[in-house]
Amino acid sequence: MNPENRLIPLEAVENEILVVNSRFIASLSPAGSVEEARAFVSEIKQRYHDASNHVPAFIIGHGKSIITHCTDDGEPSGTAGRPALAVLQGSGLGNVVVVVTRYFGGTKLGTGGLVKAYGDAVREVLKEVKFAVLVPTTTLMFVLPYRLYDQVVRLMEASGGQVVDTEFMEEITVTVRFKDEAVEEFSNDLGNLSAGQVELVIIEQNSESVFPLV
Repeated sequence: MNPENRLIPLEAVENEILVVNSRFIASLSPAGSVEEARAFVSEIKQRYHDASNHVPAFIIGHGKSIITHCTDDGEPSGTAGRPALAVLQGSGLGNVVVVVTRYFGGTKLGTGGLVKAYGDAVREVLKEVKFAVLVPTTTLMFVLPYRLYDQVVRLMEASGGQVVDTEFMEEITVTVRFKDEAVEEFSNDLGNLSAGQVELVIIEQNSESVFPLV
């Protein structure tokens, strides 16, 4: 994988495990900022308002530029948040938040049991994750005649473009987002197809966007 590509979850997922009658529900979501992570934690607390504990852990950023956070939310110190965060860190994901919600089943698990349960809950929800990458992108706009539209659609698909908007008037105006590395190839292919008659306009550069990991 390109080192500039940063692994993130594509969408929110949830999974539940049962440990000695206690339910552990792990809810995981992408989060692009600490504020988004905290908002997701609040959402889960409201959804499962009658639960015994809500243990959060999140990683914002990638590589050396990251913010991490976890708490035990009433569980014995070091038995919940840190194990959850450790598993999350081992996944290679960034911009991710997980909340492990516990419904106490009446039997105490002990320190070792709690560490294992919270770690296992995160491991299991990670199996449900669809991965995506956060990559440098360029957004382009161009106008083309109807006769070229189907062929241009195929070119965009071949170069991994994400169509942002298409406006059908006398001619067709297309706004499309590409990974930076694909822009030159698409530009050359479009120039060859249209004999240089279709002009590309750069709408946005030096931005980052989410692309599913193929």
